[in-house]
Amino acid sequence: MEEQKKKDEEYMKKAILEAQKAFEEDEIPVGAIIVCRDRIISRAHNLTEMLCDVTAHAEMQAITSGANMLGGKYLKDCTLYVTVEPCVMCAGAIGWAQISRVVYGAADEKRGYSKFAPNALHPKTTVTSGVLEEECRLLMQDFFGRKR
Repeated sequence: MEEQKKKDEEYMKKAILEAQKAFEEDEIPVGAIIVCRDRIISRAHNLTEMLCDVTAHAEMQAITSGANMLGGKYLKDCTLYVTVEPCVMCAGAIGWAQISRVVYGAADEKRGYSKFAPNALHPKTTVTSGVLEEECRLLMQDFFGRKR
C-alpha cells in the first residue's frame, strides 16, 4: 500500500509538470499522463486555447496518444494520472477506453464527473483521489487568480 502511494505521488509529479506547461501556455493548468505496466506511454496537458477545441482536455489528449502508442483503442492495464478530477466528457472517454485506474489530484466541485455522472467510468475502473491535492489545487487557484 505504501509502495503504491509512493508510485502515485511520483507519477502525479510528472502530471503536474504537464499542468505547469499548460499554465505557461496560458491554458487551464491540467496535466495528465498514462502509465502502462510501470512505463509512461503518454503525457499531455490542456490544449483547448491553442487548438481552439473545447474537447482538447489533457485527458483526451493523453488517451489519444496512449491508444496510438499501444496500437489499439483500449487502455486496459493502464493508469491515468490527472491533476484535476475529470469532467463528464473526459470520464466518458476514460470509460470507453476501459482505463483500469484513474488517479487524480484536486476535486472539481463545479465540473467534476463525480457530481454529474458518477457512473461514467468503466465499471471495473478504480479511482484514487487527493494525490498531491494541495499542489494541484494551488496551480489552478494561481491560474484563475491571475485571470481575475
